[in-house]
Amino acid sequence: MANPNEGDEPADTPADRSAERAAAAEASADIDADASGGDALQSPTDSDESAVDDGTERDPSDGPSAVAAVGDPDIEDVLGENRRLDSRVQILWIARRLVPALILGGVAGFLAFRFDAVADTATAAGVGAAVFALVMVYGTVRAVLLYRSWRYVVRDDSLYLTRGVFTIVQTIVPYVRVQHIDTRRSAFERALGLASLVVYTAGSRGADVTIPGLTPERAEKLQSRLKRLAIESEDEDAV
Repeated sequence: MANPNEGDEPADTPADRSAERAAAAEASADIDADASGGDALQSPTDSDESAVDDGTERDPSDGPSAVAAVGDPDIEDVLGENRRLDSRVQILWIARRLVPALILGGVAGFLAFRFDAVADTATAAGVGAAVFALVMVYGTVRAVLLYRSWRYVVRDDSLYLTRGVFTIVQTIVPYVRVQHIDTRRSAFERALGLASLVVYTAGSRGADVTIPGLTPERAEKLQSRLKRLAIESEDEDAV
């Protein structure tokens, strides 16, 4: 008798089906991993290209500063440097106190004698001398402190000044606002070998800045440098 099961293929068992599903799932995971790996390799390249593009972008309107445009090595050497005045300017400031001190001393002695505050002229003269000495001491101390506070700086786009004893004054003069620049030497300044630089700016009346206590050579050099910077800044502003 023939076997009834002969010629039939064996039926799949549950264990075989589970193994096939696991193999299919593993193959799908490998394909996803390969795809994600390709994306990961591509992403840094895209990121690097965007970073390079961002780094090379520049504003075409950017231009050199007035100092760079002038191209004077002497200006570049003093650029940003705190410059002080000549120490002889203290003598000039003290000397300017002499006349007011004499006047105040004389008035004080006269009033003391006139209103019988003292017994004789010698005492009145002593009062006047004391007032004169006080004024001169005050003037001397103030001159020393003012000298120590005075600074000026030649910057890229402006002239910066700071000074003061009781009140510190800081002034910024943009080169584009400079109208003209003068050097000045009074009789006292000529006697001490000093000069002053006066920078006139656009604005209301009296809108000028004075730098005292300069040697004539430094005043002339500074005048020439500021003039060139002002002309260059005006040309850039017009453009």
